[in-house]
Amino acid sequence: MANRVSGPATAAAVELVSDYSLEMTGKDIPGLTDAKDSIPAGTRINVTFLGNEDLEMRVAAAAAVREMGFIPVPHISARRLCSRAQLEEFLGRLRDVGATDSVFVVGGDPATPEGPYEDSYDVIRTGLLLDYGVKDVAIAGYPEGHPDISDEVLWRALEDKSASLSQQGLGATILTQFSFDTDPVIDWIQQVRSRGIDSTIRIGTPGPAGIKRLLGFARRFGIGANAMIVKKYGFSLTNLMGTAGPDRFVTDLSALLAEDPKSGAVKLHFYTFGGLLATADWAGTFSSSHSGVAE
Repeated sequence: MANRVSGPATAAAVELVSDYSLEMTGKDIPGLTDAKDSIPAGTRINVTFLGNEDLEMRVAAAAAVREMGFIPVPHISARRLCSRAQLEEFLGRLRDVGATDSVFVVGGDPATPEGPYEDSYDVIRTGLLLDYGVKDVAIAGYPEGHPDISDEVLWRALEDKSASLSQQGLGATILTQFSFDTDPVIDWIQQVRSRGIDSTIRIGTPGPAGIKRLLGFARRFGIGANAMIVKKYGFSLTNLMGTAGPDRFVTDLSALLAEDPKSGAVKLHFYTFGGLLATADWAGTFSSSHSGVAE
């Protein structure tokens, strides 16, 4: 018999994990092939736009996602685009393989733009996304801030992009940088909703991976990795061996969301540092084990 107290909380955790999205690079087609039977059909899979990838690699990855029965969400890195023509070529190639319904438009890493686009807002307001069949645009969110951008600028950018997408009749999803700590995530979601933005929010969550690898990515992106935060995620700084999974983070976050009816639609986006198969298997096992408790 299920525990009467844990049942609702467990059901909330299962709901949060349902309809998750994943991330892969242009080089991950073999990994996607290995994992395809563990990933639910129709799952949204983001395809990165990294400096060490080229057009053919990105398009091939997006095409593979679609051919395997998933929804491709190609990244468009504004600061990596050399010209409007390059943007149109990329969108055109994606359209040719049926991969422009959903895209993720992000500023990107280069300190100096390689072309005319300073940030993702510049790409969104070109109007080109509509021309190439885009229906839904994911934009970035930063629950723990950004090391190089002030909170004021981040909030203004989120509001401006949301407004522009709405004016163009495009759907919007907010996809966040990954987090280890639930407290800033919940605070940030509340601020998003208080600003009248009701888009679905996908909280970036590291899938199961080696602890050293997780902490390395956290430091790279300026995310706090102190003892309190990693303890909340379920591992200790005194033991950096082995693998950590997001069980505690997901369970705690789902409970907090269940307490706040104003949080709106919130889902998970897994950064697959430990691989697509490991992440998909973790999600399947988590849902199955918790569904039994929730009944």
